[in-house]
Amino acid sequence: MNRMRNWMGTHKAIEIVEEDGVRVLQIGGDAIQSAMRLDAPDAIELDYVRAMMGFLLFCPKPREILMVGLGGGSMARFIHERMPETRVTVAEINPGVVTVARKYFRFPDGDERLEIVTGDGAEIVPERAASCDVLVVDGFVNGRVADSLCTRSFYDAAFAALRPQGVMVANFMADDGKLERHCRRIEKSFGRPPTLLLAEERDNLIAFAPRGGPPRLSWAELRARARSASALLGLRLEECLVSLKERNSGTDRYLEV
Repeated sequence: MNRMRNWMGTHKAIEIVEEDGVRVLQIGGDAIQSAMRLDAPDAIELDYVRAMMGFLLFCPKPREILMVGLGGGSMARFIHERMPETRVTVAEINPGVVTVARKYFRFPDGDERLEIVTGDGAEIVPERAASCDVLVVDGFVNGRVADSLCTRSFYDAAFAALRPQGVMVANFMADDGKLERHCRRIEKSFGRPPTLLLAEERDNLIAFAPRGGPPRLSWAELRARARSASALLGLRLEECLVSLKERNSGTDRYLEV
């Protein structure tokens, strides 16, 4: 194991570690915030990030994506490079994380399709009503989602930030003892319970919450969207369908959303 750098960012200690050809980012503890395989830097390395890309099953052609939390920037970089019709704005509270993402994780400078906003996502999201088709919430403190990103008022603001038929995708730890409370708050803000997906390694639970749209999607349509994502982006979203069927209401023909 090679520990490349260990220093204090604005909020927490930031550490870069390399092992077996993978460079990882850790902030304020041992939990991995981001990872990049050195011989395949453009690929998505972490299973939970691939699972979060499952938003394409609910919103296949987003024009605007707003993200809370940058980490090493693997998701934002992937979208920027492979989805040329999509614009990405990332809210990151720690400017040191932005510096690290650019220096060690090949995160690009901003352009007309990529913007970094330094600040607290809990304050930025309420300022951006009807601004995005997808809202990605992935801000953690000490191994758990930041308290300010799972309040009822934040989820109300998240709903308002989405355009009609947009979707919020939120990352939680699967063993978070407050998961039921988080999901109840999402349901109250969005008017329906979130659709849940357990990531491949079973450490992360991903919640999808649409703003409006149909109350159910056929498995045939979801499979078609997954195949399209695989063909265009190299994402294996077909693997997500099994977990979606296991954890959510529906029938052999439909998923309730």
